[in-house]
Amino acid sequence: MRGMLLILAIGVAAALPAQAQDAAAGARIAKRWCSACHLVGAQETANDAVPSFYAIAQMPSTTSKSLALFLSRNHRPMPDFALTRTETADVSAYILSLRATQ
Repeated sequence: MRGMLLILAIGVAAALPAQAQDAAAGARIAKRWCSACHLVGAQETANDAVPSFYAIAQMPSTTSKSLALFLSRNHRPMPDFALTRTETADVSAYILSLRATQ
């Protein structure tokens, strides 16, 4: 019974529409909350201690999933902004929009 409920829950989750991501909203959030420490625009360089959003976007490990996981946890010395799911999706979309195309 428990296994069937899990399969049903997975099926329902898969059928739900994907959460819309708004990179422009993510840029606004990043400028307001993150720019005190990070370069949040398309600048390529920052200081060694704090990566720019552009540098983060270029990392092969950077995906919408990895960003969502990272942004949902407290990372000292980063402040805990407690982003909503929508804000997390938007900031992730913005960071990924900075990825250089090759």
